[in-house]
Amino acid sequence: MKKIIFEGCGTAIATPFTEEGINFEEFKRLIENQIENEIDAIIVCGTTGESATMSKEEKKQLINYAIDVIGGRTKVIIGTGSNNTKNAIEMSKYAEEAGADGILVVTPYYNKTSQKGLIEYYKTIANSVSLPIIMYSVPSRTGVNINPETCLELSKIDNIVAIKEASGNISQVAKISSLCKSDLTIYSGNDDQILPVLSLGGKGVISVLSNIMPKYTHDMVKAYLDGDAKEASKMQLEVIDLIEALFIEVNPTPVKYALNLMGYDYGTPRSPLIEPTDENKEKIAKVLTKHKLR
Repeated sequence: MKKIIFEGCGTAIATPFTEEGINFEEFKRLIENQIENEIDAIIVCGTTGESATMSKEEKKQLINYAIDVIGGRTKVIIGTGSNNTKNAIEMSKYAEEAGADGILVVTPYYNKTSQKGLIEYYKTIANSVSLPIIMYSVPSRTGVNINPETCLELSKIDNIVAIKEASGNISQVAKISSLCKSDLTIYSGNDDQILPVLSLGGKGVISVLSNIMPKYTHDMVKAYLDGDAKEASKMQLEVIDLIEALFIEVNPTPVKYALNLMGYDYGTPRSPLIEPTDENKEKIAKVLTKHKLR
């Protein structure tokens, strides 16, 4: 059985920007709130962190800053995947040298690849670092799915230890779990499917919801892992409307607006993303009020 990077809830943390660059002070505020609320890991430079519109230098600055601020108080996982394997290796090595606990490597996007190509991509990155690797399958964004049989092949590599499964296909999650067993930890990549994934052997979630409800999301997963499936299921269902609101537009557009309503200065998403429509702003505000988050 491979070592598990974390069990529970890891936050795919949003990044606040100003016209000049990253708002480090506000980023620190959210990090401190996450740690105070018992979050199990913080994922930096992921999709929710808008890594696609960050320069390489900004990513490096944010990686160093996050690792320094967190100071070992929770796990730090860095998103290093790319559709350019050379760039993915460079950023993976940088994350390792900076002191990250693991890396999250998304499948190549836009140029895509075959399942054989995915195996070579992940093998090449795994051979370049000793850090534990979480593969990231999110075909709705990348156009590439990591098939269960491919997961099995890649799970044979020592430092490929987990997958963030965001395909939305529960049957696929079940097959991955059946094939890979304890050689590949599964994290839900969808907040509305935390409990279904846990019920199939998953060990946690890499969450957008936990940006605004870290303790609640942590407690939901903990309840299930501690054997209280009924309470965990109840908690999942109670926030379905909030989860829907957080994905009413392309992530992280809604969650950044929600953070602003909650008193953070998280600004707006970087172009080509834009602020939510007025109608959706109203829906987000309404559901936050319902859940007493503002």
